[in-house]
Amino acid sequence: MTEDMTEETRYTAYTGETGTLVLAGTPIGDLADAPPRLAAELTGADIVAAEDTRRLRRLGQALGVQPGGRVVSYFEGNETVRTGELIKELVRGARVLLVTDAGMPSVSDPGYRLVAAAVERGVRVTAVPGPSAVLTALALSGLPVDRFCFEGFPPRKAGERAARLREVATEQRTLVYFESPHRVAATLAAMAEVFGPERRAAVCRELTKTYEEVRRGPLADLARWAEQGVRGEITVVVEGAPAPGPAEVGPDELARRVAAREEAGERRKEAIAQVAKEAGLPKREVFDAVVAAKSG
Repeated sequence: MTEDMTEETRYTAYTGETGTLVLAGTPIGDLADAPPRLAAELTGADIVAAEDTRRLRRLGQALGVQPGGRVVSYFEGNETVRTGELIKELVRGARVLLVTDAGMPSVSDPGYRLVAAAVERGVRVTAVPGPSAVLTALALSGLPVDRFCFEGFPPRKAGERAARLREVATEQRTLVYFESPHRVAATLAAMAEVFGPERRAAVCRELTKTYEEVRRGPLADLARWAEQGVRGEITVVVEGAPAPGPAEVGPDELARRVAAREEAGERRKEAIAQVAKEAGLPKREVFDAVVAAKSG
């Protein structure tokens, strides 16, 4: 299937059945980490939708293959329009391969809208599993891995970032974030303020690349280190909050936790119930702490 084929001709080349959307994981650094199935999917897809067609070309060269079908761009700027176009192709029988610059499509990358639309239209969606910055950083961090949550990129504005961090200040699972190199120092400083300066964390930089580095330590130390400048692709892993015992949480802290949840959008009744559950205390005790804080 070539670029100069007409729309009608291309459709007659399909089977007439609904097609398949394939999400392909791509290397996060070392091109040798490309999954073996990726080369076959690149040559066999009717359409390859790529976040950056130039990077796709370099990936194909590294694998020794060329896309066998039509190559189109699919990035944040054209995602909405392109999704509709690709869904039409999928419904008419095309096999569409979606690749992003690194990692798995739709995980902090373009793809979610296309997957949701494909599912809604009854199109089969499958994946070629590949490297993941989230899982790689988590495994290298030295922090607990049995329970974790991925928080994506923190908001860029300081106030919004602090509010988002307060939402998970008492989260006991390990937290994983993506961050840009020129904002990581500010983000680590905000984390130290909200989570506490001694909370353990790891800054994972340039994973699988030549200058890979994993910096571990308390948030306050990492924030000071990052002030000197950090380069490359960054993943931050933060230790979860300790499980508090009833004797460890005073009225002021209870009121602060309720206020943080209210600021994040929870109703006071639900916030009090959740804080009481986490602290192992009666809801009445948390309510009294909130009332006392308001009065004070």
